[in-house]
Amino acid sequence: MRLALLILALASLRNVVRAELVDDELVSTEPEILVTASFPEDNPFGQVVNGERNRINLVVENNSELNVTLVAISGSFHDVESNALVKNAPTVPYGMPLLQGTKLQLPYLFHSEFKPGDIRLNIWLVHTAEGQTYNVSAYDSVITVVEPEVSIFDYRVVSTYLITIAFLGGLGYLAFNTFFPKSKKARKPVTSKGGKSAISSPLEVSASGAVDDEWIPAHHLKNRSVKGKGKEGTLTSGDELSGGETSGAEAKRRKGRK
Repeated sequence: MRLALLILALASLRNVVRAELVDDELVSTEPEILVTASFPEDNPFGQVVNGERNRINLVVENNSELNVTLVAISGSFHDVESNALVKNAPTVPYGMPLLQGTKLQLPYLFHSEFKPGDIRLNIWLVHTAEGQTYNVSAYDSVITVVEPEVSIFDYRVVSTYLITIAFLGGLGYLAFNTFFPKSKKARKPVTSKGGKSAISSPLEVSASGAVDDEWIPAHHLKNRSVKGKGKEGTLTSGDELSGGETSGAEAKRRKGRK
C-alpha cells in the first residue's frame, strides 16, 4: 500500500517538472526586444501641448536570434488615479523587419485634447516572430498636459480678433441706423435734356407771350391794373414832340395852298 502511494507521488512530481520545463521553453521562444522612449530635446520636461502635434522618440533594439517584424506602435491615455481608459492614442502601422542585433529610432506622433493637468500615457510596440504576435511596453508614465502659449503675432489669434471686430462693427452699424436714422435730403429738381428745370417757375410765360399770374394774390393784381391805367392816360415827352412836329407840317401845307 505504501509502495503504491510512493509511486503515485513520484509520477505527479514528474508531471509537475515536465510542465515547468514546457513553460520555460515557451517563454524562452519570445524574442528579446528592448524599447526605450524619450521626448525630444526641445521638450525636456515631457509636456504635452493641447491642439498641437506631440512627438516621442522610440529606440527599438532586437537582442534575440530571431528576425522580428515590427507591426505597429499604439498608445492610450489613462486616468492617473483609477487607471481607467480615457482615450486611445493613434496606431501607427510600420510592417518593417527588425533583423537580429539591429537598432532603430522611430517617432511616434499624437495629439492631445484634454484638460490641463496630469494624465498617464501608455505606449506599446506590436511585433511578430515565427507566427506569434507579441506586445512590448515602450512607455508607461504620467505626463503633464498644458495649453499652448498665446502670442499676439499668431495668425490664428489675429484672424480671430479681426473676425470678432468685424462682427461687432456690423452689429454697431445696424444698431446706429435703427435708433439714429439719417434725415432725408431734399431732392434736386430734375432737369430736362436742354438743361432747363423740368419744374415750372411761378412766372411761367405762355406761348402767346402772356404772363401766368394765377399764383399772384388778387389785391396785388388790382393795384397793378390801376397803375397801368394811369400810365396809359399820360403822354410821354416823346409823344409831345411828335404832336408838335405834326402841327408844323400842317401849317406849311396851308401856306402853300394860298
